[in-house]
Amino acid sequence: MSTIREYYERHPAAKVALQDWAENVKKAEWQSFADMRKTFNSVDYVGNQHYVFNIKGNDFRLVAVVKFTVKFVLIRFIGTHAEYDKIRNIQDI
Repeated sequence: MSTIREYYERHPAAKVALQDWAENVKKAEWQSFADMRKTFNSVDYVGNQHYVFNIKGNDFRLVAVVKFTVKFVLIRFIGTHAEYDKIRNIQDI
């Protein structure tokens, strides 16, 4: 949660959306990508257990590693859509 807090303290426009995302993730009982899609219908799988979430109507993007078998979510990136577009290889972040 500290990664999210640090980001929204610098970008207050993202606060409510990121808090909502975090609450949904905490409550989730995902077993698969299909389950995740039921919670976040715009999430995309980009390979190597990395998933991209659109935040606040796609103003921001959040990239996380999700391991369904051990119920683990690690945030790798939070940024604006423009910052996300500059990433060359999502697995390198």
